Amino acid sequence: MVRLIHTLADHGDDVSCCAFSAALLATCSLDKTIRLYSLSDFAELPYSPLKFHTYAVHCCCFSPSGHVLASCSTDGTTVLWSSHSGHTLTVLEQPGGSPVRVCCFSPDSAYLASGAADGSVALWNAQTYKLYRCGSVKDSSLVACAFSPDGGLFVTGSSGGDLTVWDDRMRCLHSEKAHDLGITCCSFSSQPLSGGEGLQSYQLASCGQDCEIKLWIVTITRVLGFELKYKSTLSGHCAPVLACAFSHDGKMLASGSVDKSVIIHGIGPQSVLHTLTQHTRYVTTCAFAPNTLLLATGSMDKTVNIWQFDLETPCQAGSVNDPLKHFTEEWSEEDVSVWLRAQGLEDLVGIFRANNIDGKELLHLTKESLAGDLKIESLGLRSKVLRSIEELRAKMDSLSSGIPDEFICPITRELMKDPVIASDGYSYEREAMESWIHKKKRTSPMTNLALPSLVLTPNRTLKMAINRWLETHEK
Repeated sequence: MVRLIHTLADHGDDVSCCAFSAALLATCSLDKTIRLYSLSDFAELPYSPLKFHTYAVHCCCFSPSGHVLASCSTDGTTVLWSSHSGHTLTVLEQPGGSPVRVCCFSPDSAYLASGAADGSVALWNAQTYKLYRCGSVKDSSLVACAFSPDGGLFVTGSSGGDLTVWDDRMRCLHSEKAHDLGITCCSFSSQPLSGGEGLQSYQLASCGQDCEIKLWIVTITRVLGFELKYKSTLSGHCAPVLACAFSHDGKMLASGSVDKSVIIHGIGPQSVLHTLTQHTRYVTTCAFAPNTLLLATGSMDKTVNIWQFDLETPCQAGSVNDPLKHFTEEWSEEDVSVWLRAQGLEDLVGIFRANNIDGKELLHLTKESLAGDLKIESLGLRSKVLRSIEELRAKMDSLSSGIPDEFICPITRELMKDPVIASDGYSYEREAMESWIHKKKRTSPMTNLALPSLVLTPNRTLKMAINRWLETHEK
């Protein structure tokens, strides 16, 4: 569960960014100010608000130690503040004087990166306050920036839609189109993925004006150097996504959108855990606290909401209670492993993985296959697995019996996961409709008339309605 525990309403204009340290919350706004709050009671600090910028403040971030706060502005400067006193430490002027849209510290606090509207990215020595290196992207504004957890590289996102990877000497390692209509934010998970010797991998999230959130795997190797690989797309928003942020344990990803909602996504297996709709205007920023289960979300409604998660919430990212995971036939092998652990059957994880048991295979297991194919000798274990499978089937039957007809694909007669609108005006499951067209059926499955066009348009409104219905029927 997640609950709203506090609302801050001190800014006089749109909230543009919020950031946590271990003890403080910082917020900044188009009203030119930065405000600081104590996490103990969310009281504003005596020296807040911080005032220096002459135009809108777009981004703020703490150094990893929490001692220094950085803020950047349309006025072309990035200011470093003492978070303990509110005193100005230095003012960094962006090369070229362009409006600065984003700033972030390296994990070791050695460097600060700042990205600007003219496409320039500056890497500053955070100890001497001197410019270390400078680079740029063509024909775009830099609007997003994130360092890898090991500090070996950082990623920038542009209004043109490109993700660009830089090393610590400002050499461009890679650049590719990630979001067609422009990137708005990017965030690294602090938790590394498992890898072999000499291999380090991290998850990177990016979001954009195309209403999508994409997950990427960033791999750093001693031999091959660097690789950026697309992993998957998270859905749920029906409008541009303006912000995304991983939780400190890497098990959740929060996103905020023009649709005024905040979605909490479970990572591995992927699912929608919560949809928060308390903001009344665009959600522009979201941030998790580094050591506690707190989330801050900021909006053009001039407020910052503070949310608290129950202790079990991160584990629910791998729970069989996740709404979409009621449909067990969709489970991956990893989902089955998570389910086994939840049932107290962790000793069987290796056997199931060795036999590539996914959701569909799980539902077809019998006492004969458990004993003969999987070689599970214990009668008690076999009986427990079969009872748990029967419970899953019962949950699936209970859920599917009351599905609204408009959520059912006319072709498959099953709940739609990726609904699209065809030129006949009806919605179908994408895979089913593409198969229909691939078989050279140029007529409507509903009317049997010729389709004016073969274009399929994502029905995001219907998809959100299905997700909300699943959330309310998950138990």
